[in-house]
Amino acid sequence: MLVHGAWHRPNTWAKLETELHALGYGTHAPALPSAGENPTAGVHEDAAVLAEALASIAGPVVLLGHSYAGIPVTEAAAGAGNVQRLIYLAAYMPDKGQSMYTIHGLPDPDDVSGLFPLINEPHTSLYGDLPDDEAEQAMSTLVNQTNRSFAEKVDAAAWRDIPSTYIVTEHDQAIPTTLQEKMATQAAEIRRLAGGHSPFLSQPGRLAALIDEIVRSA
Repeated sequence: MLVHGAWHRPNTWAKLETELHALGYGTHAPALPSAGENPTAGVHEDAAVLAEALASIAGPVVLLGHSYAGIPVTEAAAGAGNVQRLIYLAAYMPDKGQSMYTIHGLPDPDDVSGLFPLINEPHTSLYGDLPDDEAEQAMSTLVNQTNRSFAEKVDAAAWRDIPSTYIVTEHDQAIPTTLQEKMATQAAEIRRLAGGHSPFLSQPGRLAALIDEIVRSA
């Protein structure tokens, strides 16, 4: 199961899904309600959507969250008996009671309504290792993201009970590598990928091979 980050939609996974299918994996990419044209949902609604999707799958699941998605993934997988491994791809990895704000050491916002501004210079920060035309295409698909999704704190930390792998993207310009490495110390294992924040677009074959290696080694 592939879970998209903030401002994105499930179609961002298309290239990676093709590569994973070629390796024999089935995929499912749910849409988080905190992202969209007029979103109002927060972390807990996102986690509920993921928990429902997990419950609909009979077989074992490897649950991968990218960037923001690490937060609802962390809550949703708690108690899900079919999740065999969590993969955090350049993702937030909160402990119980943490949000994106607290992970960054920021105070809770007074007002959690409305939308969170798009990250600065998305062409560079999100898609810095993509050709310009592909980066522009990716940017054209971005949607709005709620402030609630970044401000709400998770009620559970599934990585405390489910084996987890953190993939550090070594040239990331969205989530600093130093912060990724700090969060990654909580994971059962750490892998590294030379590239920017969105390797599912810039190097989907290499990322699929790494995921396959993680799954097989587990």
